[in-house]
Amino acid sequence: MKLWPFGSKQVQKGGETVNDRAWTRIFDFRPGAWQSDAAYQSTESVLSQSATFACVSLISGDIAKLRPTVQEKTGGIWREAQNQAAEVLRKPNGYQNHIRFKQHWIESKLIHGNTYALKVRSAGRVTGLHVLDPLRVTPLVSDSGDVFYKLSQQRLAGVDTSELTVPAREIIHDRWNCIYHPLIGLPPIYASAVPSRIGLTIQENAKGFFANASSPGGILAAPGSISDQTAIRLKEYWEGNFTGERSGRIAVVGDGLKYEPMRMSNVDSQLLEHLKWSAETVCSTFHVPGYMVGVGPMPTHNNIEALHSMYYSQCLQILIEDMETSLDEGLMVPQGKRVQLDLDGLLRMDSATQMESLARAVGAGILAPDEARAKLGFDKVPGGKYPYLQQQNYSLEALSKRDGSIGTLNPT
Repeated sequence: MKLWPFGSKQVQKGGETVNDRAWTRIFDFRPGAWQSDAAYQSTESVLSQSATFACVSLISGDIAKLRPTVQEKTGGIWREAQNQAAEVLRKPNGYQNHIRFKQHWIESKLIHGNTYALKVRSAGRVTGLHVLDPLRVTPLVSDSGDVFYKLSQQRLAGVDTSELTVPAREIIHDRWNCIYHPLIGLPPIYASAVPSRIGLTIQENAKGFFANASSPGGILAAPGSISDQTAIRLKEYWEGNFTGERSGRIAVVGDGLKYEPMRMSNVDSQLLEHLKWSAETVCSTFHVPGYMVGVGPMPTHNNIEALHSMYYSQCLQILIEDMETSLDEGLMVPQGKRVQLDLDGLLRMDSATQMESLARAVGAGILAPDEARAKLGFDKVPGGKYPYLQQQNYSLEALSKRDGSIGTLNPT
């Protein structure tokens, strides 16, 4: 049985079937080079752009703080349960707690488009998980269509050999934006690489500009013709004594020499507008509201719940549900149970919204006072275990019967 790397084509060469890899420029883990038809620097260089780094850290941090649970459906209601999968989620491996593990998981998906988690088994049961370096994992497909994964050495995850091939059942593969191949995801920086590079280039140019006292340079003019040697000597003398850290010094010139400073064009002077555009474009590829990473103004309306709901639905929800489903399948959670991330962590610091929503739920008879108190970390109180409603609320049927009985007693 032969295993073919993803995106490969099987062609005949010299009477033998060989692998001719396709899509190498797209799946070389250097996304973005195709957009400018130029050599792409590195993933690290794109991550050094402030908006990209802020989006990755914001999303991964927000999902990491959601407590992982295994829930069981009893009596039509999902309740938290304890089993082997819950223990793995609480402590996935010996060097990460569940917060660091989830953060690592999401960072790998955001930066590389793929998260590979290697299962650790004991007596056939999954007892641990290791998030692998995606640059050291290659999906393979056999002649029969079965999926395997080739792993390079990763000692922290227990892969001690230089090369190890494992079947798909030993890997949890969470991927995003599988546009070109169902086994390979693409990260947001695939689309934001060029804006990120533009932003970094502007910052580098601005660094040199402000190092020269915010002066774009100028022309040293002589009244008559001068030799090339004299021009070079004057240029070197001027640059060495009146630019960079030496800007602002007094220059004494003679022989009719005159310094004429150059002026910046309107386009050249709009650095902040260009930087804002590049940052906004990066935020759009991550689906992050710009104000959350310092790009653009804060919304004027003070509705924290609505802002959180928008951020969750357009940015976090797909990542959270993908992670829950991947863990469900990978940890072989029995039917009737499910992995669930506790979304209450998103509103933990918004105490006003949390208190208001709980008060409404208790007032509407949806939650009992003890249930609302438990969400805030308070003990039960006498008489607090039952939901209640105010007594003046009556059904229309009851009011109709009451009105009918009044009419019978008072026929006039």
